[in-house]
Amino acid sequence: MAKEFGDGLDQAVQKAFTRPAPKSAGAQMRYLVKQLKGTRAVAQMLRISQRTVERYVKDQIKKPRPDLAARLEREVKKRWQPQIRAKARQKAATTGGIVIDTRARLGYTAPIGTTDQDRIRHLTVALPPQYAARLFDAQEAGAGEQQLKEIAAEALKEVYFQDSGRRAGSLEEVRFTDIEHLEFDL
Repeated sequence: MAKEFGDGLDQAVQKAFTRPAPKSAGAQMRYLVKQLKGTRAVAQMLRISQRTVERYVKDQIKKPRPDLAARLEREVKKRWQPQIRAKARQKAATTGGIVIDTRARLGYTAPIGTTDQDRIRHLTVALPPQYAARLFDAQEAGAGEQQLKEIAAEALKEVYFQDSGRRAGSLEEVRFTDIEHLEFDL
């Protein structure tokens, strides 16, 4: 499983940006050099030579290889507008909550005699702020995909399956597998 949950959370926060991130390779490289205070640190992070970084900064090279272009864009977006990113996360974690849109195989463990068959479901569910806070906190602490997936499954159990405690009180665990589509929105 590629980094679906972590990337999904990052993309949701990036929608809050007020200015577009740098697009050209030279502008992206100059931004990273400024952020990391030197070409050596950028070269090590991107796994390229320091000389290559310097040539991008001077616009002597304009078109990076696809793998380098992807790494470059990811690293720039990770650092772009940190205050705006923090505000968006804070708002989601305190008042706004987060919306999860997913198409995946969902099932649950319940007492004998109930239908707990896993099936592909397409859900768009607004999760309350405490789950947004848990997802962002876990991501910040370096949680893996499995841990983020468990938090999301627990949130779906409470909000979707149990309707915030109004039904299916004996539900034990929700299984969240075979993810075909996953998107978060603030």
